[in-house]
Amino acid sequence: METFKILAKDKKTKARIGIITTKKGKIKTPFFMPVATKASVKHISSKDLESMNCNACISNTFVLHLRPGEKLVKKMGGIGRWMNFSGINVTDSGGFQMYSPACYLKSDEKGVWFKNPYDGGNFHITPEKDMQIQIDLDSEVAMCLDSMPLLNHSKHEVEQAVVRTTAWAERCKKEHDKLQKNIKKNKKQLLFGICQGGVHDDLREKSAQELVKIGFDGYSIGGLALGETLEQEMKAIEIQKDIIPENKPVYLMGAGNPPELIEAISRGVDMFDSRFPTKNARHGYLFTSKGVLRISNKKHEASKKPIDQNCQCFVCKNYTRSYIRYQLKMEEAVGYRLATYHNLYYLQRLMEQARKAIKQGKFLEFKNKIIKIYKKTEKTVQKTNS
Repeated sequence: METFKILAKDKKTKARIGIITTKKGKIKTPFFMPVATKASVKHISSKDLESMNCNACISNTFVLHLRPGEKLVKKMGGIGRWMNFSGINVTDSGGFQMYSPACYLKSDEKGVWFKNPYDGGNFHITPEKDMQIQIDLDSEVAMCLDSMPLLNHSKHEVEQAVVRTTAWAERCKKEHDKLQKNIKKNKKQLLFGICQGGVHDDLREKSAQELVKIGFDGYSIGGLALGETLEQEMKAIEIQKDIIPENKPVYLMGAGNPPELIEAISRGVDMFDSRFPTKNARHGYLFTSKGVLRISNKKHEASKKPIDQNCQCFVCKNYTRSYIRYQLKMEEAVGYRLATYHNLYYLQRLMEQARKAIKQGKFLEFKNKIIKIYKKTEKTVQKTNS
């Protein structure tokens, strides 16, 4: 089974259209995945996702292991059936929780010690255990357990994280292969390795080279979109993208700002996820064809306009800025749902437009247009993601 096939390439950039084949079906790249931490996107149902032609979402292995537990999810037919989602389910490894002082305790070559936020108890996750959890969750794409350094860590600490990430990746690959040795190739869960290295060029290069030697179905670029500059983020992508084989999908973890997505696509990235669009929606920052709309501003209090006159989502067809602003101000669930739906719908259309532009050989023009539109409001929106 061919995991990834490139359908078209842009001549002026490294942007490309591809198809990833999973045990559940195929999905066209580039695409954006809403974050369904607890097997649901905040305020959005699986049917909502399907109605906006969202064909993939990503869930949190760490959280689902704690509650309800992977055994229950397995008993219910796997995460896709359990949440009644017809698209592709991706599960992360839980490595991102090393970024959270509320959950993370310590790690060594054996694995990671976490604190259970529900009962205060401690538990240990090894690469082998992580693979078993994700197999039981039955996602289409799993992630290796990785060691994610923080932005303020020293280069020595980042290097240690790279060494540990490689060692864990080797163990994940070995265990993942073992757990699926009797499964037909077209029914197997895909496994992605996660590249680290912080903002250090040599460590980014080292991490990608070592993971490519192990060999994975795809490669994630982790440890970015955490506060580094856009220039640092794009440089890290360029370094690792040049090392990752052309016939493998590349996934930038944690990116969800429209200009950031377009910049990454122009460098050959195929997959994205982030809580950025949903979190910003709840704060009243809405993506539109004219840039970011801050709906909490007083001028929208009595506005009969939709969020975006050029948007075809059910929110823009049926609700005014005035109503949505009021619901958000009152912290009503309906306001969160309407704002969130619109932002996710916008990103799905942005991905469609990107694929169309690549196919037509006009991606550079499309990229420049999006960058120009968002340039004035980008810094304002980024503040709400901290």
